[in-house]
Amino acid sequence: MTRTSAPVDAPATGAWEGLVTTALLGTDRRTPPGTGPGPEAPVALLDAAAVETVRRRAGLRPARAAERPQPAPEDPRPPLPQAAAHRLAVLLADRPGASGGGRRGTTPDLTELLPQWLAAANARGFAPPPQLLPALLDAARGRTDLRPAALEFAGPRALWLARLNQDWRFALRSTPGGGAALPHLDDDASIRQLWQEGLFAERVALLSALRSRDPAAARDLLATTWATERAEDRLMFLDSLRTGLGPDDEPFLEQALADRSRNVRATAAELLSSLPGSALAARMAVRAEACVAIDHMQPTQPTQDSPATGSTVATPTITVEAPHECDPGMERDGVVAKAPAGRGERSWWFGQLVEAAPLGTWSRRLGGRTPREIVALPVTDDWQGELHAAWCRAAVRQRDAEWSRALLGEPSAPEAGGPGAVSLAERAKLLGTLDAAERAEWVAGFIATHGLSEAFQLLGVCAVPWAPPLGRAVVDALNIARDAGSYPWSFSGVMGLAERCLDPSEAGRLDGLLAVPDEPENASPGAGGYWAEAFQRLVTTLRLRAAMTEELNTS
Repeated sequence: MTRTSAPVDAPATGAWEGLVTTALLGTDRRTPPGTGPGPEAPVALLDAAAVETVRRRAGLRPARAAERPQPAPEDPRPPLPQAAAHRLAVLLADRPGASGGGRRGTTPDLTELLPQWLAAANARGFAPPPQLLPALLDAARGRTDLRPAALEFAGPRALWLARLNQDWRFALRSTPGGGAALPHLDDDASIRQLWQEGLFAERVALLSALRSRDPAAARDLLATTWATERAEDRLMFLDSLRTGLGPDDEPFLEQALADRSRNVRATAAELLSSLPGSALAARMAVRAEACVAIDHMQPTQPTQDSPATGSTVATPTITVEAPHECDPGMERDGVVAKAPAGRGERSWWFGQLVEAAPLGTWSRRLGGRTPREIVALPVTDDWQGELHAAWCRAAVRQRDAEWSRALLGEPSAPEAGGPGAVSLAERAKLLGTLDAAERAEWVAGFIATHGLSEAFQLLGVCAVPWAPPLGRAVVDALNIARDAGSYPWSFSGVMGLAERCLDPSEAGRLDGLLAVPDEPENASPGAGGYWAEAFQRLVTTLRLRAAMTEELNTS
């Protein structure tokens, strides 16, 4: 037990205020107590203020003894190598420049390297130096994007500190369960007690942990209190079922389709539509099939391969008849009846039906064709955009790589650069269903054909570090832009991504781009110097990233 002190209830407040008033009025108009007018009055005022300051700071009364804080928990992870610990201190000490816009120069942006450093340290299972925990928590406090990785790296001692400092309380909220230790997942009694009595964050953490290990047990636990949970809590708990989602979850989700909350019903319907074998998916397939058909009688213009012979050539064409109403059954299955502003009701309903139908529906419905053949079919009455957009959402939801490839098409195709039936934002989501190598290859082909101006969204979904073909495509496109005399800040977003995502081994290939290039006649004034700075910063950053990795690998 230790004894703390409390401030004295002093008549000091009045004395201090009197000194402040004297200072504001001036000693010519009001002299300090015990001092007359004259040149000594200002000195006496300062002396009195100094004495009063010491008294206010040091004058304390004994207070009731308080409990000592519990010792910080041990962190069993191995400590960082010394060089890596020094690097972390440098990264945490760096602050963004206050200059706003303007030239960035050749200095790497260390704040953008901190997330990558944290990810690498976490992957290796290191513990942070205790003396850097305050700076690490301060960095995570100012940047929400850092928090998951920073708190994972900081470990249990960060939560200990967060309970002692209000500025770091976010760590308790950001960490599942607020830092409370979860019971052993084999301890049924403790699990049920925490589920019944725990705080909301603790219950979410418990359900998520249990779902990762035993999906059925997590679902059964949720079912015990489902009827009494608040709507917003039911929504969060239901979202946890995405982990390990499978056919066994269908009965519970079917019951949730009758929930009082529209958001809960919509989430349950979305999860069910992610299970192609579910009853809801089958119901949606029947509705969607009724809206889409093949018309073999649509005429086309004759071609060289099929010249006119007195009649036009017929080609299979997809026809669409959108639903005329949103009936109660559709609403129960998650179709939102009210269309957003600017959207027609029928197209709104139609898109939701197609999005929720299993993609295997369309090969059966459309003559046994493959996804690529189906996507290539013309669509009547300007329905192609709506139909393809719904197929895109279905492919992403159902993680169907074959349909994603069909909708993406060839990266060198003219429509891949837009506008086309599939937007760049939709293409980025479709790429997420492919493996990393295929994703990188497609984006590299897109950049080689269409350049960098439309590639930013696509690059953002590629695995880091970029695969060599993708890295080369980006560097080649930047070099072409430099030779054309464009200003580099037109490509600042891509350049920033390259600094974080390009493989550090590519640094040697960039040495030839560090010189100031000759500027063509139509070049923007001074562009060459800016490009030289940008490539110098890129090379320096890549070599710094290589050094960071080497430091973390040093035993």
